[in-house]
Amino acid sequence: MEKIRDNQRISVLFMMYSILFCVCLITANVLETKQISFGPANMTAGLIVFPVSYIINDVVCEVWGYRRTRLLIWLGFAMNFMFVVFGAIADWIPGAPYWHGEEGFHQIFGLAPRIAGASFLAFLAGSFINAYVMSKMKLNSDGRNFSVRAVMSTIWGELTDSVIFFPLALGGVIPWEEMPSLVITQVTLKTVYEIIALPVTIRVVKFTKKHDHEDVFDRDIAYNVFKVNEL
Repeated sequence: MEKIRDNQRISVLFMMYSILFCVCLITANVLETKQISFGPANMTAGLIVFPVSYIINDVVCEVWGYRRTRLLIWLGFAMNFMFVVFGAIADWIPGAPYWHGEEGFHQIFGLAPRIAGASFLAFLAGSFINAYVMSKMKLNSDGRNFSVRAVMSTIWGELTDSVIFFPLALGGVIPWEEMPSLVITQVTLKTVYEIIALPVTIRVVKFTKKHDHEDVFDRDIAYNVFKVNEL
């Protein structure tokens, strides 16, 4: 029997992380439509779940490397796009005469295409920056200092994401003078989220490496974001 190549082997854990990654992205897309406040800080409700996607990004990149992470990112993009398209279609179809939830439904899914467009661009840029920084720092540190790499990659990824997302998605919806503080608040809180979750993230990484016998170093690979077929 022909031996199956390593990059064709199916990892149950990778599948589970991919599913969770997609669910977090879709959930965040809906929650981003609500503005919330904690004391003087204003933010979107997407903060509740979105940082989890960056934690998964870090885990996958640390264990399986940039190439698998690239697949994960594009998979998340595709599933999120499908969700938004179906939501927009459902919003466009007239509601039944006896149904009185049209306004509430439209507030979520009527705004979703604009939010999704900004989210798609910001997500791709931020996620690939996060994976690239994580990958390069792992090489430079010879696999040491995972905590530092996870935090630094998140800061760069979240900053890229927020700088792109908020002006495109919420410009004109919220006051422009609120935009810088919103970006700074989001990046800060998401980074704190990552730091608080680090003990769990470290255990997940150790467990995954031990379970799948994987610890990839991205030597001599192409960082082209479109080479999804290279696993």
